[in-house]
Amino acid sequence: MKPSFIELARPQVQSMQPYQAGKPVEQAQRELGIEKFVKLASNENPRGPSAAVIAAINQAGQEVNRYPDANGYYLKQILAEMHQVEAHCITLGCGSNDILELIASAYLDQHCSAVVSQYAFLVYGLAIARSGAATIEVPALDYGHDLAAMNAAALENTRVIYLANPNNPTGTYATYEELLALLEGLPSSVLVVLDEAYCEYIDNPNYPDGIALQKKYPNLIVTRTFSKAYGLGGLRVGYSISDPAIADAMNRVRQPFNVSSVSLAAAQAALADSAYLDSSVAYNNQGMRQLSEGFQSLGVGYIDSAANFVTFKAPYDAAVLNQDLLAKGVIVRPLANYQMADYLRVSIGLEDENRFFLQALAELLDAK
Repeated sequence: MKPSFIELARPQVQSMQPYQAGKPVEQAQRELGIEKFVKLASNENPRGPSAAVIAAINQAGQEVNRYPDANGYYLKQILAEMHQVEAHCITLGCGSNDILELIASAYLDQHCSAVVSQYAFLVYGLAIARSGAATIEVPALDYGHDLAAMNAAALENTRVIYLANPNNPTGTYATYEELLALLEGLPSSVLVVLDEAYCEYIDNPNYPDGIALQKKYPNLIVTRTFSKAYGLGGLRVGYSISDPAIADAMNRVRQPFNVSSVSLAAAQAALADSAYLDSSVAYNNQGMRQLSEGFQSLGVGYIDSAANFVTFKAPYDAAVLNQDLLAKGVIVRPLANYQMADYLRVSIGLEDENRFFLQALAELLDAK
């Protein structure tokens, strides 16, 4: 008799649910038999990588028979100069998701706890669960992180607090004063993981510079990614800046060659192309206005966002609306697994993709 292989897995694994990524276009085409889809589900840069990045990818592709530089020396040197930190403070990951997992692997076990916010990025909870640590979830405040409550929720065995700034999927963010109060109020033995995956999109004087704060608070770990504004989601490369001893601990559990040679070359080229980054942010700002004005004209409620997506209140059953949008060729992100069953998240796409989505939504509302 074949054993139950799920029951043979660790208890933490048995109770977990796999991370559900945004539906790929090819899958939607197979399932629905519709040729044209706009994918607005995964917070990607719709413009694609820059020409400089494509050239770097083509060049690096000629040597993919060789293993990559396991330490990412040249990318670390560029990042160190950019952020005015020492290279040994930088840890590279297969996307910033990898860094979030490395932190849990290095610092959490069944004797520890970690704090997250309601409506926070699901990967935090998955990383904590895999480690065997207890998860302390703190209720959100106006859809965002309540940092004062997260501080108060920390226990003696709390080792990590995860927070996203801006947050996915709500697009909210914590201010400099809120983050400073958290750092001042916690013991230095509690690591604060500041996930800044969408930081390039926000330009507000009260938005905290996590890397500047990290230089004063050694228990702060800042993670960033090339998957969003830089347009390298498919290549999976991210990094963190931390105290060098924390970086050393993460490197002890990091998989060798966790960032490919092509990804390293692409990230280096992306950092050198500041004009592309600036134009992508400007394009995103235009798309944010387009979607916000569209929701307002349709009478659809939404959460103000500082990122490259908008979470909106479904005007009728969100699961049904999601399927109705799919039938019209639009892929958005359901949020039931974020405890937001009445909401959907839409990424900012190209101008015509945003228009296609708004028109499809308008047609569905007219038919009701």
